[in-house]
This record gives sequence, C-alpha cells and structure tokens, in this order.
Amino acid sequence: MTESKRQKQVASVLQVEINEIFIKTGLNMIGGGMISIAAVKVTPDLLEARVYISMFQVADKELAMKKVADRAWEIKKLLADKVKSQLRRIPVMHYYLDDTLDYVFKMEEIFKSLKPTAETDTTE
Repeated sequence: MTESKRQKQVASVLQVEINEIFIKTGLNMIGGGMISIAAVKVTPDLLEARVYISMFQVADKELAMKKVADRAWEIKKLLADKVKSQLRRIPVMHYYLDDTLDYVFKMEEIFKSLKPTAETDTTE
C-alpha cells in the first residue's frame, strides 16, 4: 500500500521536529555515538507513527533505545508544543532501531574481502 501525500507530509514534519528535539535534549549523543532519526512512517489515520532511529558508533544500542523509551513522554510533549498548529492529534510514537547502517558496513566489508580475489582471477 502506498503512502498518501498527507502521510508523507506529516512524517516529514515529525522527522525534522523529532531530530531537533533529540539535539535539544541531548539524545543525539549517547554512549559516545551519534543518534538520528532515519525515517518516520505514519499510519493512514495519522494516529500512530513508527520512528526509526539510526545509531552510529553507539556501544550499547539496547541501552540507548531504553534511554529513548524512558524519555518518550518528554519527546512527545516537546513535539506537541512544536506541531500543535499543524496536527489535530499527536500520533502515538513507536521507536525502532534502524540497522541499515550496520548492514551497509557489513556489506562493504564483504565486498572488500572479495575484491582482492577478483583482481587475482583477472590476471590469470
């Protein structure tokens, strides 16, 4: 099912505002690493939002996700203050770890390990 124009607009606003909230509250730097909002997906009724959190060089990702979950009420309150003129209701936020960055690094390592063997095969 494709997202409607309104879903995309609301998701975009939420992503920008939540990123700013993370910076303001200090949640963007946890455990020596960086945290940002990779994506936000909103349900068609605009009542729920899935927030995908990307982590770079965070030692304990589970602990970082717990810190975000512990401050979820504060995040929602600050978000409500920022977008109250744009949305009738603030969606219920569900936070998920976005492991795309880890996957990319893992794939790069695999490609690097394959590259030397590919070069030796072409010289024969």
